Amino acid sequence: MSNPSPNWFDLGGRDYARYRPDYPEELARFLAGVAPDRRLAIDVGCGNGQFTALLARHFDAVIGLDPSTDQIANALPHDRIRYEVAPAERLGCADGSAGLITAAQAAHWFDLPCFYAEARRVGVPGAAIALISYGVARLEPELNDRFQRFYADEIGPYWPPERHLVDSGYADIPFPFRELPAPDMEIARSWSAPDFLGYISTWSAVRRAREAGQEEMLEAFSRDMLRLWGDPARQRTIRWPIAMRLGVME
Repeated sequence: MSNPSPNWFDLGGRDYARYRPDYPEELARFLAGVAPDRRLAIDVGCGNGQFTALLARHFDAVIGLDPSTDQIANALPHDRIRYEVAPAERLGCADGSAGLITAAQAAHWFDLPCFYAEARRVGVPGAAIALISYGVARLEPELNDRFQRFYADEIGPYWPPERHLVDSGYADIPFPFRELPAPDMEIARSWSAPDFLGYISTWSAVRRAREAGQEEMLEAFSRDMLRLWGDPARQRTIRWPIAMRLGVME
């Protein structure tokens, strides 16, 4: 088989949303059940609106906020969602308006004390707040060892320092709310080899590795994964554990 790997790591920038894991419907349904009312949810750091759109199935209105004008410009449209460009530290929403405030795979970038103050300002009495993340992918056994070695040892040095907060499920961050237990959930996708390598190509660590001249390391990983995968069109199951810090404002 010829080596197509230089192309794999050009995919993510062209089609970012296609290769990102999406959260399960049950997560949005669970959070709607925790919120004291369903009039408004605010999704902070919403990116292209994948999780925002799930919330819109359960709330009368949802506001999706992100500091990136490009992300907001390309967010998924929905008649119950209003998207705005705003940072987590200045939400720009009305006082006491939201029954739920969420941040999915975003809180590690926030100035947390400022964000928490804003969340308390915009939340109704008893509002729920959820910081959600998904952990390291888990592959089928014949692929998992090679992937985990790549993640921890090869690409690991190129992750930004904030990445360890995601890997720990935000367990180490301050969370000044009455905390509630979160159910065990996961993201599961059936992907071909090009799908999986496209997902890897979206990582900021891959971009930084390329900038550091580590093309051969990336190409060796893609060659190994293609060899272990077998038929590249074969659908294989990828799983990501969901972690959540869930609290109630009192």
